[in-house]
Amino acid sequence: MSPLVIPLGLVIGLALGALGGGGSILTVPALVYVLGQEPRAATTSSLLIVGVTSLIALLPHARAHRVRVGQGLMFGALGTGGSLLGSLLASRVAPQVLLSAFAGLMLVVATLMLRRSFRRSAGPETADPTSEPILTLHPLTCACPRLAKVVVTATAVGLLTGFFGVGGGFVLVPALVLALSFPMPVAVGTSLLVISVNSATALTARITTVGTDLDWPLIAAFTAAAVVGSLVGGRLTSRLHPTILTRAFAVLLVGVALYTAARALPTLF
Repeated sequence: MSPLVIPLGLVIGLALGALGGGGSILTVPALVYVLGQEPRAATTSSLLIVGVTSLIALLPHARAHRVRVGQGLMFGALGTGGSLLGSLLASRVAPQVLLSAFAGLMLVVATLMLRRSFRRSAGPETADPTSEPILTLHPLTCACPRLAKVVVTATAVGLLTGFFGVGGGFVLVPALVLALSFPMPVAVGTSLLVISVNSATALTARITTVGTDLDWPLIAAFTAAAVVGSLVGGRLTSRLHPTILTRAFAVLLVGVALYTAARALPTLF
């Protein structure tokens, strides 16, 4: 097992703990390009790492009564179809196509994070940058009936989780705020429960349909380091300005996305 597993897990855990949504998106590139895993195995391993880390990170939120279990389980159940479909699609596309699409996803997330940070900087100084979701949905998207909003959003988040092996928190948190009218702290806590459900569903589909061999010692070490990093990252937010953290992470995402695209795209042509 590579000696880089622990440092990588700590860094990704720090990002998850300090930034919330979007942090887990670095897991797949780290597994592929640093630890040498095949893309499909990496996305499957990422589901396990993200799911377990989210489940453990859920506990302090639950103790603080920031998790709505019933609604979170309902949202996760509605996303089951998307998770299964995403897992099926991921098993049928070429690995380099999967990585190219992943690079595009990272660029989208980085753009949304930078947009949020600059919008908050231009606003009143008293505004808290952590109180706004990474993704802000246009009010017109909320004109559809409430149930339809919930079903469509849950399916979309499940699809992202199943296909890319990411938690989808950058979409999930604002979705819970807008579709279910959750307060922001409750949306963050409940999103961890939904991510755990979606990850478990997608992981089950991956293992039963694809049967990918997983490096269990690597996954265990990576997950343990990520859990520790997430706990430290949660404390880091009170010491560093959230805007600085968000912009630094977005720049890192752009760099990783460009590197991933440079490695994956030439093999497609």
